[in-house]
Amino acid sequence: MASFSSSQYSDCPTVVGISICTTFICESISWLLIYRTDSYKTLCFSIDRASKKLESMKTTASNPIKKSSKVKKMDRFETTLKESNRDLSLFKFKSGVVVALVLFVVFGLLNSLFEGRPVGMHFLQYFWS
Repeated sequence: MASFSSSQYSDCPTVVGISICTTFICESISWLLIYRTDSYKTLCFSIDRASKKLESMKTTASNPIKKSSKVKKMDRFETTLKESNRDLSLFKFKSGVVVALVLFVVFGLLNSLFEGRPVGMHFLQYFWS
C-alpha cells in the first residue's frame, strides 16, 4: 500500500473532511428546520394516532348494525392520515430545498478546488491496491 505522503493521495483527506462537514451541516439544517419544531412533533403524533386507530378499526370484528358509521369513521381517519402525511411531506420539502442549495455550493467549491484532478479515483486506488 502506498503512503498518504504521495501528492496524488494528499487530496483524499480534504475531500473526506469536506464531505463529513457537509453531512453535519445538512443534518443540522434538517434538525433546525424540521425535527425540533413543535409542528413536526404534532404531525408525527397525529399520523401515529390516526394509523393506530385505523388499524384497530380494521382488525376489530365488524358489527353489522353499525357498519356504515364504522366505514364513515374509517374514511375520516384515512382522510386525516392522508392530510397529515401531505403536510409532513411539504414540511420536509422546505428543508430539502435548503439542503440541496448547501450541496450545490459545496459541489461548486469542490469543483473549483480540484478542477481537472481525479481525486476520487486516487482514493479508490489507495484503498483497493
